[in-house]
Amino acid sequence: MAYEEVKVRKPLGLILLPFFSVVCFFGAWELIVRAGIVPATMLAAPSDVGALFVDKLTNPNPDGATIFVHAWVSMQEAFLGYLLALGIGIPLGLFMGWFGVVRGIARPIFELIRPIPPIAWIPLTVFWFGIGLWGKVFIIWLGGVVPCVINAFVGVRMTNPTLIQMARTYGASDWQIFKTLCVPSALPMVFGALQIALASCWTNLVAAELLAADQGLGYLITMGRRLALPDMVVLGMVSVGVMGALIGLAIDEVEKRLLAGIRR
Repeated sequence: MAYEEVKVRKPLGLILLPFFSVVCFFGAWELIVRAGIVPATMLAAPSDVGALFVDKLTNPNPDGATIFVHAWVSMQEAFLGYLLALGIGIPLGLFMGWFGVVRGIARPIFELIRPIPPIAWIPLTVFWFGIGLWGKVFIIWLGGVVPCVINAFVGVRMTNPTLIQMARTYGASDWQIFKTLCVPSALPMVFGALQIALASCWTNLVAAELLAADQGLGYLITMGRRLALPDMVVLGMVSVGVMGALIGLAIDEVEKRLLAGIRR
């Protein structure tokens, strides 16, 4: 027990290093703007962004919503698109990886659609759904479903062929092999898809809101550009980064708990 406690204890310097790095980054940023190296009309100082953040907590002007409203709209769109991508992409990839009939039907269509960037669908999406919630959910789904299908497909194809042959020797059906061998074998790749799909969904969310939205963090960035307010642009960008990082940490925690439960 004493050995384990010593093993997990981190030096104080390593604990403080991330905070020191962040402070240096924002301090250098502030000095660059205040010294005029980069004009304030081109890049807002962190202190200005912080002041705008405090103001946007309660003030909907000039873009029509508070920062919490923008963040909530983006969260709704991102999670709906993300969950749909997982719910459709992972089963499709698993079935494509094992069942030849599914692969023969779905793979040609998938390979045809996969190279098309999700933002290329935005004009059609506006025609179909308008600029409301479901149009952006569709764009986000397109961005997230591709890595889900690919990772699940590759995970199944990496199943040990010796185990498959042994299962066939003992009379296992294709469905039994799929359930007991292929799906467990694909789980590491499936868990990897969670993070890849999240990054893709979040990126495409911002792209969709930049082009067709009336609320959301991407819309906040667009309004900052239109109104020539660099502090609003930076506030939107920082909000996107912080929320994306928090969601990524949450996904990491879910993965750890799920993997721990499977290993038991």
